[in-house]
Amino acid sequence: MAGMTKTKRRARRAYRKERLVLLAFTVPALALYISFFIIPALQSLQYSLTNWNGYSATFDWVGLDNFTRALTNDSLFTNAVTNNLKFWLIVLAFQTLFALMLAVFLFRNFKGSALLRGLFFFPTILSSVSVAYIWKFIYDPNYGLGNDILGIFGISSSFLGNDDTAIYWIAITQVWFHAGQMMTIFIAGLQSVPQEMIEAAAVDGAGRWQVFKNVTWPMIAPATSIVMAYTTIQSFKAFDLILGLAGNPPKSSMDIMSTRIYTTFANSQYGYASAQAILFVIVIVALNFAVRRIVGLTQPKTES
Repeated sequence: MAGMTKTKRRARRAYRKERLVLLAFTVPALALYISFFIIPALQSLQYSLTNWNGYSATFDWVGLDNFTRALTNDSLFTNAVTNNLKFWLIVLAFQTLFALMLAVFLFRNFKGSALLRGLFFFPTILSSVSVAYIWKFIYDPNYGLGNDILGIFGISSSFLGNDDTAIYWIAITQVWFHAGQMMTIFIAGLQSVPQEMIEAAAVDGAGRWQVFKNVTWPMIAPATSIVMAYTTIQSFKAFDLILGLAGNPPKSSMDIMSTRIYTTFANSQYGYASAQAILFVIVIVALNFAVRRIVGLTQPKTES
């Protein structure tokens, strides 16, 4: 009995030692995370309650005045929020739909499928600035490819020169830029759907749409949530794409939240810009939560 007790004690000590070693491996990553994410986030929250200009050694505490100003008394910021929501809705709808259509067409291996996947994924590996300048030439109203294509249908557009539609043309650029990336996520989701379930539904007389609606769509719900969440984040972080297409600072018709925050920082309003940045994060979190709820509600209810 004494020997068994000693063996158990040694096993416990070895287990504790192993756990301590494993925890020690997390310390460098944890230190970096705290230093570069947690502390700056807390400092941003602190600055958002002040009127600090980014340079002075002193500042005044203003409480929630910065947040009140952004939400009720700053037409430039509310305009940027409105533009960003328009941009997000167009990108979310068309990028998700286009990526899903590509994935449905290309998820099976056939001759040329790898080439087509690579072709549609190619824009993703380009830098945002490169994409912006490519599409800036396309949107040029004088000699751009855009009006050459529209001319086939007897119409023309000033594209980015039209304040009413400029943000939508930039949204089209964003869809072209990232649809291939989202396609790969959908392909991974489609390849995980058991073929036996699809065959069983077909044997029961279900058509292609019924199979997709009742079998495939519920099975790729996790992939859909990932695509829509990532698309939402991308839509609010399209900073360099906007600056590349619209200039710095962009026109009010193409200003979004990230570019507005950048401009506020550039104007040495660090406290106010920090408040805008916090509102920026809150909007992204709220929209992602709403998107996840919507995806969940669109799934067919399964009976237990």
